[in-house]
Amino acid sequence: MRPTLLDPLFADATTLPGIGPKLGKLLAAFTGDKIVDLLHHLPSNLIDRQYRPSLTEVEDGRIATFEVEVVKHEAPPNKGRARNLPYRILCQNETGYLSLVFFMARGDWLSKAMPVGAVRLVSGRVERFREQLQIVHPDHMLPKPEFEKLPVIEPVYPLTAGLSAKVLMKAIQAALPLLPALPEWQEATWLAQQGWPSWQQAVMQAHRPEANNALDAQHPARARLAYDELLAHQLVLALVRRQRRQLAGRCFDSAGDLPTRLLQLLPFPLTGSQQSAIADIRADMAAPMRMLRLLQGDVGSGKTVVATMAMLQAVESGAQAALMAPTEILARQHTETLGPWLDELGIKWQLMTARNKGKLRAQSLAALADGSVQVAIGTHALFQDDVAFANLGLAVVDEQHRFGVQQRMALSTKGDGTDVLVMTATPIPRTLTLTAYGDMDISPMPDKPPGRQPVDTRVISMDRYDEVAQGLGNALAEGARVYWVCPLVNESELVDLAAAEDRAKALRRLYGDRVGLVHGQMKAAEKDAVMARFAAGEISVLVATTVIEVGVNVPEATVMVIEHAERFGLAQLHQLRGRVGRGRDKSSCVLLYRGPLGETAKARLGIMRETEDGFKIAEEDLRLRGAGEVLGTRQSGLPVFRLADLEAHADLLPAVHDNVKLVLERDPQLQSPRGQALRALLYLFRRDEAIRYLQSG
Repeated sequence: MRPTLLDPLFADATTLPGIGPKLGKLLAAFTGDKIVDLLHHLPSNLIDRQYRPSLTEVEDGRIATFEVEVVKHEAPPNKGRARNLPYRILCQNETGYLSLVFFMARGDWLSKAMPVGAVRLVSGRVERFREQLQIVHPDHMLPKPEFEKLPVIEPVYPLTAGLSAKVLMKAIQAALPLLPALPEWQEATWLAQQGWPSWQQAVMQAHRPEANNALDAQHPARARLAYDELLAHQLVLALVRRQRRQLAGRCFDSAGDLPTRLLQLLPFPLTGSQQSAIADIRADMAAPMRMLRLLQGDVGSGKTVVATMAMLQAVESGAQAALMAPTEILARQHTETLGPWLDELGIKWQLMTARNKGKLRAQSLAALADGSVQVAIGTHALFQDDVAFANLGLAVVDEQHRFGVQQRMALSTKGDGTDVLVMTATPIPRTLTLTAYGDMDISPMPDKPPGRQPVDTRVISMDRYDEVAQGLGNALAEGARVYWVCPLVNESELVDLAAAEDRAKALRRLYGDRVGLVHGQMKAAEKDAVMARFAAGEISVLVATTVIEVGVNVPEATVMVIEHAERFGLAQLHQLRGRVGRGRDKSSCVLLYRGPLGETAKARLGIMRETEDGFKIAEEDLRLRGAGEVLGTRQSGLPVFRLADLEAHADLLPAVHDNVKLVLERDPQLQSPRGQALRALLYLFRRDEAIRYLQSG
């Protein structure tokens, strides 16, 4: 049960003045439908009304406040085009004259609000028009006693269509007196060190700012609220993780004969980070708890070998393993890599995709269900309802951010106590790793396999397109294969496709049938056929939209051209470049840009030229674009925060992480006075499911 102390915060927003049923529906979609949701909707700007100059000395373009007397009203004629002229109110004080200008004005209302001879305080942005001082649509025109009730520094909130600033401000200000004094969930010494206010004071200060630095992420009120939100989030992840570890798993403690035999088949030695990740996974799988581990490796770091070693450990223990990839191209590519190894080791495997239909599908399902197939490789087809495993021991999920948590869990529930290994080739900064994957154990793989050649990266203007296109002829004459990635025009795949088709036509005029095209509008079988021809060398130049971004492996491809590179994020550029440099031949990447470049685009392309370290690139991407955009929040599974800014508050995350660890060591059931306060925090941020975990374990 939620503590009764929180009840005022969870009352409907419609109980506040000015919020009726219609606005209530609007708020429900925009901020949330409870009073606490409005209080978590923080100001995005401030208006400082402390600037009160004389009319002769006021700076143009600033928000200023003046005490003036109304001299006269100049209403536009009510006929013809003249009715579109502005309505003007001429005002004065001892320092000069000021016009208040209104478009589409209601003259009767203005006459009542600003009668001739009345003294008013007016506030708004001042400008000069034909040497005359004016304020267009003033923010406030009030008698002095009413004006003095306004905050000197006024918060400005993000708005949505149909919601006015005045209505929202009035509702939030009316909610502030309802703030309860909640028990303190932060540790007293830490709170004192930071110089932070109580939660109640922090909310009050955020909505009633007293200084121009009130919007700074490090302002005590803002930092306190950000820490609270991050604390609630991390505490939930820790409780979920603890709950998972209490679930009975299975011990896959094999002798290791199959993994040893695989090592003998490999034509290369394992890197240090591969060996370390294999040891982590082997220990997890041998333990009686369920494994949930993230294998976080840069492009080409050799994650597939590590995943195969894990699957062999499950198979040697008598269980089945499944590898799920986000696309059919990737699933088939995994079979090309793993298939020969598994065949050599005498392990029966099966490819499961949406193309398995009719009799073939029935046979595949039967083989999985009776256990005659030991390893299944496939797409989301693996977790459909009619797919049953005889004994699924390990689920490997490739490119985690392409799947939702629900899909990952759906695959793991196909077995009893199934271990889960998640892989991503998208390097994620440490701060975001803590936030997005705090419920998982993590094995980073920064090393690259020996023999990998660095990719020579050049940044070239689109003005030199002809030179680049003609220059491909030299590379092709030496047997090279080339990717040409077309611009991300906008979110429309059809527009992107048009750009790709145009480029393919232009390159065919130079290189004829050696140019192929692959894009997201093609059927899976068509895409696979073109990719197969490129891999076999029947096509030398592959023009593509970003469909080739993840996982495509053609070691003979040594040239990558990315058109309009300035439109891509750093992580995406890094993924695309990772398609070349996979063999032993020298590779190059050409980043074609259309100038002039903005500062961020210039920095992004500069970083690509300087380094191939995916983790360094990810940190720079976070710095340049902010957390929400690094992977695309929806796609990456990153949580959306309202009070915390992951970029600005990154320094708080390690402290939050340590705090949570300490809390659960000392008070795992949150029963102490501070534990009870933390329960209130979880309810405050609607983390009720965490309380259920506490009650169930």
